[in-house]
Amino acid sequence: MQPPSTVSDPLESPSSERGAAPATSPLGVQSFGLTDRGLIRKTNEDQFLIATLTKAIRIQQSSLLLPATRRGDEEGHIFVVADGFGGAPGGEQASAIAIESIEDFLANTLKWFFRLKGAEKENVLAEFQDALRRADASIFEQSAEHPELDGMGTTLTLAYSLGPTLFVAHAGDSRCYLFRASRLEQLTHDHTLAALLAERESITSDETSRQHLSHIITNAVGGRSPGVRAEIHKRELRPGDVVLLATDGLTRHLSDEQIAETLAADSDPKTACERLVALAIDAGGRDNVTVVVARYEPVATTATRTF
Repeated sequence: MQPPSTVSDPLESPSSERGAAPATSPLGVQSFGLTDRGLIRKTNEDQFLIATLTKAIRIQQSSLLLPATRRGDEEGHIFVVADGFGGAPGGEQASAIAIESIEDFLANTLKWFFRLKGAEKENVLAEFQDALRRADASIFEQSAEHPELDGMGTTLTLAYSLGPTLFVAHAGDSRCYLFRASRLEQLTHDHTLAALLAERESITSDETSRQHLSHIITNAVGGRSPGVRAEIHKRELRPGDVVLLATDGLTRHLSDEQIAETLAADSDPKTACERLVALAIDAGGRDNVTVVVARYEPVATTATRTF
């Protein structure tokens, strides 16, 4: 696990990635998401999104017999989890606003590229930073119109893959993991007071104190003060990689070792999601739990016409 940080942090692949062979064939994605209220909470303040972005042309009329829609063979894949806070209905509202804002950004604003080159990849990172800022502004706009929702906010963790490149944008204590060759790596930092103090080596060793401080979010979308600081990462994917996004309803109950064992045992994303959620519930289910699992495997290439 990387040390926690609450500042915007564009990252290239770490030293362990140097010399790694890139994917030599297109990567296909199988994914699934699941959310559960848990055993204690009366409402579910978590939200998630799985979406595919494609180039497409809609045929209005033609003298030829053509399909109504023709899609290119390049696809981008987006995965998002959000964990709202501020109490019901504030938490539910905040996470929903954040997800809706990301959807709008993807449909109407993102200048995404199908064949990314050097500097264009950095542009994508900057655009996702902007996406989180837009979501932050949307929540504060709603808070201003509805004083009863004042202080509502949400974590937001977003993973976007295009070909073998993975981009991650993040704020809060939900997490994005990369599971590769039986090893689970946490890509994001926890933006909590406990993590911040641990980084500064000033946190008490008392478990109760650590648990209390871990609930204090230091960087979020919305909240008491505007100005989310989007943590961003870029990694290269390989065949067999699994990307996991999860809210803290999972990670408070399961260790990294338990998560890794589950991902290793269940190659099907749906089965893995169901198993992870069930384990979190069995361990107490004290919070809403949401997981998204995406598995990357090589796909055979075919000669298709793209637009």
